[in-house]
Amino acid sequence: MDRHYLGYFVSIKMELQQIKQRFEIIGVDHGLERAIDIARQVAPTDLSVFITGESGTGKEVFPKIIHHSSSRKHGEYIAVNCGAIPDGTIDSELFGHERGSFTGAHDTRKGYFEVADGGTIFLDEVAELPLSTQVRLLRVLETGEFIRVGSSKVLKTNVRIIAATNIEIPQAIKSGKFREDLYYRLNTVPIHVPPLRDRGDDILLLFRKFAVDFAENYRMPHIVLEDEAKQMLLKYDWPGNVRQLKNITEQLSIIEREREITAATLLRYLPEYSNTRLPALVKRSGVSEEAFNSEREILYKVLFDMRKDMNDLKKLVAEIMQKGDMDIDVRNDNAQLIKNLYGDTDEVLPGGDDMINDAGRNTRDMRHDQQIQDTEEVMEESLSLEDKEKELIRKALDKHRGKRKYAAQELGISERTLYRKIKEYDID
Repeated sequence: MDRHYLGYFVSIKMELQQIKQRFEIIGVDHGLERAIDIARQVAPTDLSVFITGESGTGKEVFPKIIHHSSSRKHGEYIAVNCGAIPDGTIDSELFGHERGSFTGAHDTRKGYFEVADGGTIFLDEVAELPLSTQVRLLRVLETGEFIRVGSSKVLKTNVRIIAATNIEIPQAIKSGKFREDLYYRLNTVPIHVPPLRDRGDDILLLFRKFAVDFAENYRMPHIVLEDEAKQMLLKYDWPGNVRQLKNITEQLSIIEREREITAATLLRYLPEYSNTRLPALVKRSGVSEEAFNSEREILYKVLFDMRKDMNDLKKLVAEIMQKGDMDIDVRNDNAQLIKNLYGDTDEVLPGGDDMINDAGRNTRDMRHDQQIQDTEEVMEESLSLEDKEKELIRKALDKHRGKRKYAAQELGISERTLYRKIKEYDID
């Protein structure tokens, strides 16, 4: 490696480490470091930045990195939660108003864009802005001009805008809730903050940091995790991301007397982890929300469909046993029906098609030896959801020769959920 390039690479790593220490960012995940590096590079410019990521991932840290690393660091930094301001007052908050412009406007008031002139405004949850306010914001981005509520005088401002959201903006644009032209103006430089579940061992680093901090705050020994509890943290989905991890760590630190946290103890603080007994449904594109309202109803439908298929198969077997001889076309039709019910017959039925073709001969011999009984009474079915779930998983694994990825796709669940189910049911 070139010595000059190596020196440049080392200097960047040191700069990233300094930023982490200054803003108390914990983690070594590549996606996280990439986001920090983009913030570092874009800071000296005046380009608009659009930050995306799930709620609780720490998006609010990145505008501070950009502001304090820019030439505007001595100017005002104002963070605005757009979702927390009522629609009727959001224009007044952002752009100000004149005295008497509406009920309660007793004095002239400056808005955030006027106060933060020369500085930075962070618009958190920007997708919550009403469409009329989005038009005003677009004008500020394009011309640097705005008008106070109740005034006709055009004012100028030199403000850098950083926006963030936790929703899918393309979907909001499609549904008419967000302006496409505003999105492209804000999205000059995109930064994506990865969810906690995708950050690997960063989860354990964050847990350790929070545990030590809470121990110092509450003057008690810090908690530690057993190996099995660590694996549980790594496998959990963390819908609330870093915020949820911090809350759970604080609860464990205060409530639990034992400082060594076991998997059984941790399980009580992860209710979603313990209650997920059915396969998770993966929503397909183009499927309406109503189709995913009830996992239980969908699973029941699958089970009843399976029962109907089993009854059809019973009737088919009874018909074969009664008729005995049959021509080759009928045999092929029956073979195809069984294949439709169970997939590849070579995997499900010993002997494959030979067994189906010999069904007539075999059943004739059986008829001479014993009296045919009603198949509805002979074959008892288990209606246990757990048993049916095990059976579905085994069939999917057999069909795809143990390949979990394709088995998960066949079942309509994630590979992570399938792995958890295999371990839970001790399926070979």
